[in-house]
Amino acid sequence: MTDPKFPADFLWGVATSAYQIEGAVAEDGRGPSIWDTFSHTPGKTVNGDTGDVACDHYHRYAQDVALIAGLGLGGYRFSISWSRCQPQGKGAWNAKGLAFYDRLVDTLLERGITPHATLYHWDLPQALQDEGGWLNRDTALRFTDYAVTMGRRLGDRVAAIATHNEPWCTAFLGHHSGKFAPGLKDPQAAVQVAHHLLLSHGLALQAMRAAGVKAPLGIVLNQSPATAASERATDRALAEREYALFVRWYMDPIFLRRYPTASGVHLYPQIRENDFDLIAQPLDFLGVNYYTRIWASADEPPQPAPAAQGTTDMGWEVYPEGLLELLVGLKREYALPPIYITENGMANADRLVDGRVHDAPRIAYMRGHLEALSRAIAAGVDVRGFFYWSLLDNYEWDSGYDKRFGLVHVDYATQQRTLKDSAHWYRDFVARQAAL
Repeated sequence: MTDPKFPADFLWGVATSAYQIEGAVAEDGRGPSIWDTFSHTPGKTVNGDTGDVACDHYHRYAQDVALIAGLGLGGYRFSISWSRCQPQGKGAWNAKGLAFYDRLVDTLLERGITPHATLYHWDLPQALQDEGGWLNRDTALRFTDYAVTMGRRLGDRVAAIATHNEPWCTAFLGHHSGKFAPGLKDPQAAVQVAHHLLLSHGLALQAMRAAGVKAPLGIVLNQSPATAASERATDRALAEREYALFVRWYMDPIFLRRYPTASGVHLYPQIRENDFDLIAQPLDFLGVNYYTRIWASADEPPQPAPAAQGTTDMGWEVYPEGLLELLVGLKREYALPPIYITENGMANADRLVDGRVHDAPRIAYMRGHLEALSRAIAAGVDVRGFFYWSLLDNYEWDSGYDKRFGLVHVDYATQQRTLKDSAHWYRDFVARQAAL
């Protein structure tokens, strides 16, 4: 099978996030985050799993960077634990926490890997949650202070800084469905949180630029196209509503200075004058995370998605064509900056047998999505890089350690890392790209 050809300067990488891999939650001055609190609350996660140890990356980061280098990858996307750097979310900074990210960035650079930092991947300092969390508009100001300090600290060495990862998850899963920390179930609160997240993003970009931060600045959004299950008006209206709430709710304020309207969308946040001007700061890049499409069926129970190419271990439909549909649609609707696919990957029921992990479904998933991505580039979408999610099997939030997304198998009892077949495939694919 012939590989799709990507631009010569296309960036190939992998991604992780702090709470999912670092462990060391009570070491070297780190303060508790909402995920420490949530995961230690009985009944919130599979098997009561927590991120207390996770992949022990805090102590093993050099080994993990060596894995990235061994795969021949040029980029690594990681997130920063706010409470490791500023335990209370305001006030005093933790020198040992800051020094960890200095060491990580320097180690990446020494191995020829460009660091791509994300400031917030869902782990709000618990001290700020105690004051209202993201429902409190003041948290956007605390985030701005944090962003400026981290931008000044790392901005001369990292290749990019993203403010937020997937604000939809923080807002909806954290405050509407209650599946994620802090575990609230208040739909009106969720839309207000979404607004404060977007506000914090805009304020942070404005403040980092004013402070002279040199790194390109952007945001990472999880996005999917929405497909109506049939031509019926009810299914089409549902698809429009789901797309509005999942994609347009975050894109429209940033690019169009408004929230979307669609049939069935009736909850909106309280907005102050000039909020949209603050949110709509120019982006140097947009990070897009894509896993599957939205399948919109108004039936009760809903008609399941066709899943002609199967489903992942999360139960998500494998639908590579959705990445092409999404990107072409975004290009049509918005004046986009350069895009990075900042997450794409699958959970698979991997088993380590005789020192090997044969994960053929993941290889098929990756190949299909990279083919779709190459078609999007051919259609004129300016995509500059791809980060597979994830480098390591890790703590998968409310699913605990039950789901494995990694290219690298982790034995959590021993912390032994083993490259899966998909890691070898990705390494070889990237090497072939360099030779094309």
